Amino acid sequence: MSAVEMEVFSDGQLFVLTVLMFTGGEVFVSLVGLASKWSKLRKQGTISISQRVESHDDEGVELETTPQVANATDTDSWTRNSDETSKSPIDAKRLRREAVRSLSLVVLAIVVAAHVLGGAAIAAYVYASPGARRTLRSKALGVWTFAVFTTVSTFSNCGFMPNNENMAAFRRDTGLQLLLVPLALSGNTLFPTLLAVCVRAAAEATRRPELVEMTARNGRELTGYYHLLPARRCAMLAATVAGLVAVQVCMVCGMEWGGALRGMGPWEKVSNALFVAVNSRHTGESTLDLSTLAPAILVLFVLMMYLPPYTTWFPFEESSGVKDHPTEETQGSRLLKSTALSQLSYLAIFIIAICITERENLEEDPLNFSLLSIVVEVASAYGNVGFSMGYSCSRQISPDRLCTDRWTGFVGRWSDSGKLILILVMLFGRLKKFGMKGGKAWKLG
Repeated sequence: MSAVEMEVFSDGQLFVLTVLMFTGGEVFVSLVGLASKWSKLRKQGTISISQRVESHDDEGVELETTPQVANATDTDSWTRNSDETSKSPIDAKRLRREAVRSLSLVVLAIVVAAHVLGGAAIAAYVYASPGARRTLRSKALGVWTFAVFTTVSTFSNCGFMPNNENMAAFRRDTGLQLLLVPLALSGNTLFPTLLAVCVRAAAEATRRPELVEMTARNGRELTGYYHLLPARRCAMLAATVAGLVAVQVCMVCGMEWGGALRGMGPWEKVSNALFVAVNSRHTGESTLDLSTLAPAILVLFVLMMYLPPYTTWFPFEESSGVKDHPTEETQGSRLLKSTALSQLSYLAIFIIAICITERENLEEDPLNFSLLSIVVEVASAYGNVGFSMGYSCSRQISPDRLCTDRWTGFVGRWSDSGKLILILVMLFGRLKKFGMKGGKAWKLG
């Protein structure tokens, strides 16, 4: 969120902002945490080794002063048993230390590759696109300044752009939008999936035992790294992100094809809708004026902004090793229960549906048909309260001479479809005690 226009900053000031965005990015901060953990584990390993050397020296002195009451065979067997008992914890600590070190290198490689390849790709596109070069020239921005600043901002999910209009100035540059989409995803919502793929590739290429161990079992338990998720969770995370983005793209294209997307070609409309949908989760770059979007889309964007980055539809139980019921029954009931959503999710869906049915009234009579009035009406129906904002003819922007104030609730002015949806909301509110356990298949962290 910028409080001043971005074009007032000089190149030096933009460089300072770039450094701040890079060091404040979540991936970089987690990399610093990994480096700190590896340094701490290495110091602990050094201390334990010195303690073992001192203990062996003490044992040697004690053996020299102790009479030889045991034969060589007994001594060898005792030494072998003591080594076996002390080997396991030492190997576990060493494995964890090496795993943290290798994971740090993988994360560092991802950060470097994302910024180098992203900056180079954006600069190459600007050089190849006369329209993009013309836009930067009118803003007195250098190509590499724009490329580096945009890459860092997008990957760190900051949302700043070195120009005033954000990405609205590049709404026709679909190639640039498609270059920024993977940067935004890899720096936030799909970072665990990208990290799991890179760790598996590194394990297959190097066959290092710590990397193989991370792919064989839960790497988060081994390294303590929050972003390292199991393979199945990563796959479901990618599917969830794709599903949520697809829903947003369909909503934007369906409701704004002749509205906010007016004047573009079909491919440009789809590209802009995809770009805004991806950025609605956490990045915040936009090619459209959000104030011109339909309220139903804004409610959906609010829901997307509310969700944590690693929100996943995961209809699987964590492996506990104990099965109380037959597999078929468990899988069937689990799949059925996983389709249930939380109460808040259903309310958001109802509000979006009513905003769609009352879209014409929202445009022509915005003071009465405000989004807040609809939210109050839906919440009142859900809680079976009965409060209503009402309707006033004096608040009409274009006064209707036939309009008369009546002692009816706000819903009395809705369309038949909107009233039917509100009836469903009231029934859902009456029966809400039967759905309080819904939404457990959605993992928010």
